[in-house]
Amino acid sequence: MKTSKEIRTEFLDFFKSKGHTIVPSAPLLPIGDKTLLFTNAGMNQFKDVFLGQGKRAYSRACDTQKCMRVSGKHNDLDEVGHDGYHHTFFEMLGNWSFGDYYKKEAIAWAWELLTEVWKLPKEKLYATVYTDDQEAYQLWAGETDIARDHILYFAEKDNFWEMGEVGPCGPCSELHIDRGPESCNKAHIAGHICGVNAGCSRYIELWNLVFIQYNRQPDGSLVPLPEKHVDTGMGFERVVSLLQGKKSNYESDLFMPILEAIAARAKLQYQGGAAPEDAAMQVIADHLRALAFSIADGIMPANDGRGYVLRRILRRALRFGQKLNFEEPFMTGFLPALDASMGDAFPELRREMTRVRDVIAHEEERYFATLHAGMRELNSIIAIAKNSSQIIAGRDIFRLYDSLGFPAELVLEAARDEGLDADQEGFRALMEEQKNRGRQSWRGRAEGEFGALDEIIAAGSAVSEYSGDTVFADTSSILLLVKDHALAEVLSEGEEGYLAALRTPFYAEGGGQQSDQGTIQSDTAQARVLEVVRHGALSLHRVRVEEGSFKSKDAIALHVDAERKKAIARHHSATHLLQQALIEVLGTHVAQAGSLVAEDRLRFDFSHFSALTTLELERAEARVNAVVRSDMEVSCALLGREEAVQSGAKAIFGEKYGEVVRVVTMGDFSKELCGGTHVARTGEIGLVQIIAESSVSSGVRRIEAVAGAQAIAHLQEQGRILASLSSRLNLPKGEIDARVAALQSELSAAAKELVETRTRLAVIALEEAAKNAAQTDGVRIIITRLDGAEIKVIKESVDDIRNRYKNSVVLVGSAQENEKCMLILAASGDALLRGFDAKRVVGEIAAYVDGSGGGRKDMAQAGGKNAARLHEALAAAYGIIERHLGAAT
Repeated sequence: MKTSKEIRTEFLDFFKSKGHTIVPSAPLLPIGDKTLLFTNAGMNQFKDVFLGQGKRAYSRACDTQKCMRVSGKHNDLDEVGHDGYHHTFFEMLGNWSFGDYYKKEAIAWAWELLTEVWKLPKEKLYATVYTDDQEAYQLWAGETDIARDHILYFAEKDNFWEMGEVGPCGPCSELHIDRGPESCNKAHIAGHICGVNAGCSRYIELWNLVFIQYNRQPDGSLVPLPEKHVDTGMGFERVVSLLQGKKSNYESDLFMPILEAIAARAKLQYQGGAAPEDAAMQVIADHLRALAFSIADGIMPANDGRGYVLRRILRRALRFGQKLNFEEPFMTGFLPALDASMGDAFPELRREMTRVRDVIAHEEERYFATLHAGMRELNSIIAIAKNSSQIIAGRDIFRLYDSLGFPAELVLEAARDEGLDADQEGFRALMEEQKNRGRQSWRGRAEGEFGALDEIIAAGSAVSEYSGDTVFADTSSILLLVKDHALAEVLSEGEEGYLAALRTPFYAEGGGQQSDQGTIQSDTAQARVLEVVRHGALSLHRVRVEEGSFKSKDAIALHVDAERKKAIARHHSATHLLQQALIEVLGTHVAQAGSLVAEDRLRFDFSHFSALTTLELERAEARVNAVVRSDMEVSCALLGREEAVQSGAKAIFGEKYGEVVRVVTMGDFSKELCGGTHVARTGEIGLVQIIAESSVSSGVRRIEAVAGAQAIAHLQEQGRILASLSSRLNLPKGEIDARVAALQSELSAAAKELVETRTRLAVIALEEAAKNAAQTDGVRIIITRLDGAEIKVIKESVDDIRNRYKNSVVLVGSAQENEKCMLILAASGDALLRGFDAKRVVGEIAAYVDGSGGGRKDMAQAGGKNAARLHEALAAAYGIIERHLGAAT
């Protein structure tokens, strides 16, 4: 039996023998394509070629592409694990021709590989062609020995491929195989007839050959492309299971090592999908692959976007793990099996395995901690729903998610298990409200801002040369001017617009680095350069004309603010050193997740799962400054992208790079792909000081630092503060820390004593109210008002009173700052036995003060926005409480 490694190698070697270049898989994080959450097809990395926007150094290519299909029309997540062929992550084998060979070769080679190399039975194979593609039909009939009645026509739905509503498209030809009548999964359906594209699992698609020859126009018409392309895709898991004679993809050697590890931990035997527990094992095996490859490619679990999809996949695997009685983190224990089976084919997986393990372990620990805390609250919600509406309210789902981080999908699953409905629409509405509140505006160029400029750039007639690596000033001529979103002939005094020059020493904003600023002069005009942006191959200087007028083709002198540029370069080089230092101190899981390089500071976001300790920050800072003092040479070189990565240069996940990249090397310490500005030697940085460390999101930390003159200024400011404290405390600087600690301890003790005093006073006030409280059927109803008291004090006082008066309902209202108020309601003894629900009652009372509440049956609280009506609320409360006690009875 062929192994999956042999099958993968045979595919690549076959097409290499046909003159194809073997290219590495693109990462699962789409590069330069914001329309995709994940790379979902082999053609994604060649999309620019098909659109006529890019070229490659080769015209024939093949690869095995990592793919994820868990969103949009390809979202089969809920099906994964319940059959033998749905997956979240899979490999797609593919071969491409970019204006080179076409249908004849693609068809002949596909047949040759399947029947001569892999020895698939010819009588079991079928080829489908588009209904109008007579050429493909004749090629199948003439170039292969497939049976004529196995060449089938199908309409556009099955055999016409399109990238989108407009753009490249063309007919496709699919290869299917008949696995025999015993493989049909619809034999129980009356009238079902097996056949190609008939919807059952007897005939399965193996390979899709797409012939891209048209460009779909907005009006729906098809215009022939100047060059014709071939784009093919074959599901690797499917062909492996077929060649290994397995009924299910999970029984192939791609999954069995993982499944055996899962089964061993669960003390079970995997039975090929036959046992009830097999579905859970299949889910975990599939999702482990998806998680490991996604994280290795720089995708981190998060609360939105692709990160949320990844977190959902992980939580789904963990939920299914509970079906196997896995009650503590378990996923990382199966990573060695995955590494052994796929680490050779995808070295990036093995290289990033430490980071993969750390991310999954961190997420698992959070999940189980959340699970234990949230289940108690969820059980209470379920009990209330069962006794009332039979629906879990959207606000309850949202509260569990928002306050405890409890996954909404777990609530929905629990609701189904308990025979309850769940208000998903209400939950989604609340989530959308939250997103709208938290959504921050982002700075970007408005679409169409540069008008007809796009057409000029596309024609290749507008290109700016950058000279700023070697000079701070240069002479050139104006290539074009833009004003009010359109090309202009003149920019005059007082106006703002954009100016492009044939050559410029100004660095355009990019890669997190701010643009240069400075001035531009002609014989008759002067302008201040406010910023520089990159648009296609042009550097556009946003200018404010201070004197005279600029005209197209004017000779100009461009002067960069040299000190500002040098400061930015120091901070950029310091960022590179900081990243490598963090890798050394924290581990190889550290990867850049964002950055800002400015004149006065740097900000570096990176993957890590906990706050850095003081010692870790000191070690990272010390390592950076050691490299600064060693005065290493900083060199820049242009290399082929693959050569650069193979040499060890770090790339930013998700960043789009060309075929030729710029590599910045700092001695033997750091090597990164980077187009920014840098110092010539690390010694020019002078000094680096870390000034802050914080959290950006789950699994992402942020460090802010300063370099050079800014670092010295920061140290001086810290010195002034220390000197001031020394003077105020009348202590030597070395004793300040101990004295502050002692003062904090004294303050804490005083605060504790104050709380105790306030509590005693509150209890006295409540005690008086309790003595005078009326009773209803043996339950004492105690209501009072304690304005300005701390919520903590009120809660403790209410708790004390209800415990001393065993059969009681206690309500305290308190006016707070900003015209707000609080209500605390608690019940004990007979009140609870009668079914009194403090959470429900406090919500009714809170309506008087424009508030809402939450909590438990025995104690709840509510916040109000209208303290002016608190007296009215407390006056009405007695009747409300009495009514609920009566209703409960």
